[in-house]
Amino acid sequence: MIMNAADKIRGLAVETAGELGVELVDVRLFSRGRRHLLRITIDREGGIALDDCETFSRRLEVLLDIEDPIAGPYVLEVTSPGLDRPLKSARDFQRQEGRLLRIVTREKIGNQNFLVGRLKKAGDQGITIVLIRKKGAAEEIEIPYGMISKANLEIEI
Repeated sequence: MIMNAADKIRGLAVETAGELGVELVDVRLFSRGRRHLLRITIDREGGIALDDCETFSRRLEVLLDIEDPIAGPYVLEVTSPGLDRPLKSARDFQRQEGRLLRIVTREKIGNQNFLVGRLKKAGDQGITIVLIRKKGAAEEIEIPYGMISKANLEIEI
């Protein structure tokens, strides 16, 4: 079986994440002319520190130098998901129960496809969020994962 560059990079990132006890959140390779930007996002329970990103970067860089899956020069960027991290998998949602979310849906729900609400429950098939309507009335809405186009944590101050 022949592996393409993206699969090879993801495999090396997964291997590095396993060795360091972090979760691989995302792997993206962007082309900018002749240069490439490889952006790796990692996380762990309790969050990621700058030292974690540096350690991951150094380990992965060694593997990338050996395997050489990227043609030409590239910049490796290792980062945490941030305060307004994107939520992609059921596991991401389950870890954020009780938090405020910003969600864009593929189809309108109640005449809108942009919702902000508190995540009440994240199950195997979808989520339940509580929207605060005018005059403080709360409304629970169930959204299947397949209907979610984009979801992020909403920063609370």
